[in-house]
Amino acid sequence: MTDKITNGKMTNYRWAICGLLFFATTVNYLDRQVLSLTWKDFISPEFHWTNTDYGNITAFFSISYALFLLFAGKFIDWMGTKKGYLWAIGIWSVGAVFHAFCGIGTAGLVTGKWIISFEGAKTILNGVDKVGLIASTSVSLFMFSRAVLALGEAGNFPAAIKTTAEYFPKKDRAFSTSIFNSGATVGALIAPMTIPVLASKFGWEMAFIVIGALGFIWMGFWIFMYKKPHEHHMVNKAELDYILQDKAGDKTDKSDIEKEGKAMSFLKCFRYKQTWSFAIGKFMTDGVWWFYLFWAPAYLSDVYGYTSNSLMSRTLIFTLYAITMLSIIGGWLPTYFVDKKGMNPYEGRMKAMLIFAFFPLLALFAQPLGHISPWFPIIIIGIAAAAHQAWSANIFSTVGDMFPKAAIATITGIGGMAGGIGSYIINKGSGRLFDYAKNTDMSFAGFSGIESGYFIVFSFCAVAYLTGWLIMKSLVPKFKLIED
Repeated sequence: MTDKITNGKMTNYRWAICGLLFFATTVNYLDRQVLSLTWKDFISPEFHWTNTDYGNITAFFSISYALFLLFAGKFIDWMGTKKGYLWAIGIWSVGAVFHAFCGIGTAGLVTGKWIISFEGAKTILNGVDKVGLIASTSVSLFMFSRAVLALGEAGNFPAAIKTTAEYFPKKDRAFSTSIFNSGATVGALIAPMTIPVLASKFGWEMAFIVIGALGFIWMGFWIFMYKKPHEHHMVNKAELDYILQDKAGDKTDKSDIEKEGKAMSFLKCFRYKQTWSFAIGKFMTDGVWWFYLFWAPAYLSDVYGYTSNSLMSRTLIFTLYAITMLSIIGGWLPTYFVDKKGMNPYEGRMKAMLIFAFFPLLALFAQPLGHISPWFPIIIIGIAAAAHQAWSANIFSTVGDMFPKAAIATITGIGGMAGGIGSYIINKGSGRLFDYAKNTDMSFAGFSGIESGYFIVFSFCAVAYLTGWLIMKSLVPKFKLIED
């Protein structure tokens, strides 16, 4: 063990590590948002995409992410936090950059003419009268790029949750998780103010390249700043004792700290109701967040006619995610219940999650009030999204509450897989529903056309959290620690 700082008050290096997790998650969500903010107005005209095409791409990302998450947690547990995180962000950054070359790939595959120029590829495609072939080829290439992105991004949350368990005691994990998880909101907040501008000035391809390059910069900081707390010279004994306060007695010996226990097999993980509780909670709610993330720009375009690079659209999307920043309360509330009300961490978390589960019900009024002004649905979606992020910070922390450290990333991966499957269903279903509603002028609950489709999806989003909470509570009504 390296020499520790012994003079002065307790160090707070754990918050520097939390800051790194925050920036990684910010980059993670910036990379995801590039496609949603460019497809409708920049990419679709070039490749002749429909809502179904875009829905298929986002659904493929979701199912790929789900499958990779099942193994990403196991990979992080095996590789270790430092190396595992480096592999994850390196792969997803490469995947993000891959998107930029889908136009060149489409032009080459459709015409046999290969030219390493974005503008040259556009010129070639403009002269080809094969709309269906261009669309299907480009969709396939974007699916491949999204799969690479998903492969890397699958490691983000298992690695981040494992790092949080290493650096924070249980009572602080929901708060620290809400802080790094707010990077998702900040990424989504920055995205509409930067990505459409990059796409309009330099081409949609450069938006993918510039945003994708940010991950490589983060890797440098992670290499030099991260070590486990008992090995880090920036963590003094007082801070280490604080981090390890959940251990019975004073166990700060290196051999004890490094011992995380035996890794848990997938089969054994699925034997516990705690695993199913976490997985079902993620299945019911993750798709809601991803729907808001992937479809909000298209919603403003389809219903109100605001293109993604218009000032009004960028202002509305920025406002939506600015409201989502309220989710920081999600990490504070369980700490209040634990410290002030004497609840155990799981009990405090579940009570907080019940409170957050009521706010998404406002989504039932998004479409009806939208006829007054687009600001109403944007504000409502912002509140619902904030509630999701608060919910998300706490549901992630339930894993660290109940499972040993050696299993945390694996369980997180299983839950993430379930969430990805839920997202696959909602994204693929939404694309098909919106095209059907638009083409048939479908009517539902007083709405017609594509608006009826959005109302149906908003209605599901509204009730998903209460449904998920009730199932979780029925499976694990009280805190029960998994010993091995």
